[in-house]
Amino acid sequence: MESQNIKPREPQDENIIENKELNIWEALIPVIALVGMLFYNVYFVYGDDALSGSNQFILLLGGAVAAIVGFYNKVSYKQMLDEVAENIKSTSGAIVILLLVGALAGTWLISGIIPSMIYYGLQILSPSIFLAACVIICAIISIATGSSWTTSATVGIALIGIGETLGISLGMTAGAVLSGAYFGDKMSPLSDTTNLAPAMAGGELFSHIKYMTITTVPTITVTLIIFIIIGLNIDTMGTPDISDKLEAINGAFNISPWLFLVPAAVIFLIIKKTPPLVALLVGTLLGAVAAIIAQPNIIMAVAEAETLTFQSAYKGVMQAITVDTAVETSSAELNDLFTAGGMSGMLNTIWLIICAMVFGGVMDAIGALSRISKSVLNLFDSVFGLFLSTVISCLGLNALASDQYLAIVVPGRMYKKAFEDKGLAPENLSRTLEDSGTVTSVLIPWNTCGAYQSGVLGVPVMDYFAYAIFNWLSPFTTLLFAAFRIKIKQLTSK
Repeated sequence: MESQNIKPREPQDENIIENKELNIWEALIPVIALVGMLFYNVYFVYGDDALSGSNQFILLLGGAVAAIVGFYNKVSYKQMLDEVAENIKSTSGAIVILLLVGALAGTWLISGIIPSMIYYGLQILSPSIFLAACVIICAIISIATGSSWTTSATVGIALIGIGETLGISLGMTAGAVLSGAYFGDKMSPLSDTTNLAPAMAGGELFSHIKYMTITTVPTITVTLIIFIIIGLNIDTMGTPDISDKLEAINGAFNISPWLFLVPAAVIFLIIKKTPPLVALLVGTLLGAVAAIIAQPNIIMAVAEAETLTFQSAYKGVMQAITVDTAVETSSAELNDLFTAGGMSGMLNTIWLIICAMVFGGVMDAIGALSRISKSVLNLFDSVFGLFLSTVISCLGLNALASDQYLAIVVPGRMYKKAFEDKGLAPENLSRTLEDSGTVTSVLIPWNTCGAYQSGVLGVPVMDYFAYAIFNWLSPFTTLLFAAFRIKIKQLTSK
């Protein structure tokens, strides 16, 4: 029997639903309701704890409001449910990746990989250059891998630990990590969004990447300058004495540079275009093997066993993979650092993604996303207005649809002809989609990217928002270049 050629649904195959019965005010009702409920929930009741469950339910309520609007406009329950199912299906890969990231963090903790990174990193990275170094390191790895998610889940986690030990704000470190990671993700030919944007705009990949440098290089340069200035002015009470921290780490773990073979193997697999799920699973299993070989005492402590046997090794590794794990050191400051939630630690983030997909799915099913995008486009007639409407649509869809791909696909399809009618080359549209859709997704707490990065790095979006300089500066840069007509490429006859 021959196997069937079954292809997964790709972002560019996303069906954009239009509903002529729906007017703009009806399309905005769920948006206004959602924003109002989230504002009250976050700012008056739960604060930082809002992502522990209440915001998830608010997203479901927002979806219910959208469904009521849909019923009023004769959209069937089945159509809404089908679109929600497709939305959730599209995030299945991200959900499994999140679970494996939690598992990997657990085995990399008990194996001493993350502690070793912190141990050696503390001796190399001083506070004055640390933030700028984070940007550069993450940018290089993200360009090589094409994935901001993988970058933050591996190197990003270690840099967060080093920054915390150096006394640098978690928000600052996370902002620097994400600035570098999304620069690399945006510019890498291996990135899915970098391929998706020109596909939606009707352009060519390497022409798109070359054209992006016009706005991206100045933005990352400004980002690095700001982080250098911040680093030079960080109040760390002089050069910190970290000898006690180094002793504490060395006393709790068997530190060795040989442990770096595990993350090196994972990075090698990703560079070789191994699927991220496979690379993360291999990294988790290699971490487990390294833990048994290098940290037998920690394995026994986690398993609550007196001797290292096959059963106790199995139990210790499985505990680290699945549930909360903590390794105590002689330094109280480090004890919070050497904890991992395993797969269970990712469940809040997964819960958030699923609820966000419910809201986005209903909004798409009733035609609200299409109606809002078209209405924004109709507000502007000038060339600058066209760029502005694209930016607004990308930002809005990142917030409303909670999905990075939809923030590229919907405006890309909607505005392609408008750019052509203005005599503008497709590179203008594809660059704007990346400048305002790809990089800003991480700034929305309930967007899949914001939820993922916040969960992986252990830093709330509101804490790193201001320091994710590259991410929020990019839309302003693209609008600045559009306003002054700098390098606005025109269509040429073939």
